[in-house]
Amino acid sequence: MKVLIADYVWANLDVERRILATVGAEAIVSPTGAEADLARLATDCDAIMTCFAQVTPAVVRAATRCAHIARYGIGVDNIAMDVATELGIAVTNVPAYCVDEVAEHALGLLLAGARKIPLYDRAIHSGRWDLQAGKPLHRINGRTLGIVGFGKIGRALARKASGLGLRIVAYDPYLAAQAVETPDVELVDLDRLLRESDLVSVHVPLTAGTRAMIGEPELRKMKPSACLVNTSRGSVVDVPSLARALREGWIAAAGLDVLPEEPLPADSPLLELENLILTPHASFYSEESLVDLQTSTAEEVVRVLSGQQPLHLVNPEVLPRARAAHLRG
Repeated sequence: MKVLIADYVWANLDVERRILATVGAEAIVSPTGAEADLARLATDCDAIMTCFAQVTPAVVRAATRCAHIARYGIGVDNIAMDVATELGIAVTNVPAYCVDEVAEHALGLLLAGARKIPLYDRAIHSGRWDLQAGKPLHRINGRTLGIVGFGKIGRALARKASGLGLRIVAYDPYLAAQAVETPDVELVDLDRLLRESDLVSVHVPLTAGTRAMIGEPELRKMKPSACLVNTSRGSVVDVPSLARALREGWIAAAGLDVLPEEPLPADSPLLELENLILTPHASFYSEESLVDLQTSTAEEVVRVLSGQQPLHLVNPEVLPRARAAHLRG
């Protein structure tokens, strides 16, 4: 059996090769994540593992033997889900491998933006020792944190932020008020969250309903002193509107770990904004989370290839026509 690994961002594939070998599967590594390479290599593979590479409709259709696409991560917006489901290919993800890391990264961006730490740092490195560069600053204790999307990561952020003396509100249309189990978190609508929050952190998947959900109308509702952070998916925030909001003072600061286009082009106007903190899609990363990710993804592939049910099937509607006969049950 052959498993195509579309891309990876860690040192080696020793973990994957060891796990796949337990069922006699060979890892085939694409030299690039380009569509042409993936389509060429996918033709005789039994499964595909992908991190950031786009598993496009052309790649999925070329994978005529493939029964399983496994995402290294939570979101599956880089996989042609409709085509995979149509062709009977099961898609899995790893829904809980980097909860602490993303929550901690979001909290770091929120605090750095609110306390203007990068601004001070850049000023000192450029030769300016100037307290005035960061004025005005406001105390964190007693302010309001708004969490957009209250799943595993949103709840982890609430727990970690609770010791800072913040009032915490959350918006999640899929939750009823009684479903919020985290103490001292109030479930509110998005409009109220944006108007009342001093810090806003976004934790939603990218879907048709969440694309550009934070755009000009939403940004104009926020406080001029507010800080917005996004560690979910780049297209959830309308970046041109955010850039304008930062330039014109609708909000005070923002932190982005994810962008619609990655890596960021060298001539991007975002790089000119002193009140914007940027990190390179790094919130998922720790040495521990990478091992968890590699292990969990490879183990899902082994389950499917060895005749077991996967733990985290994203498209259960595929089951009646799944290519892997044992999944049809």
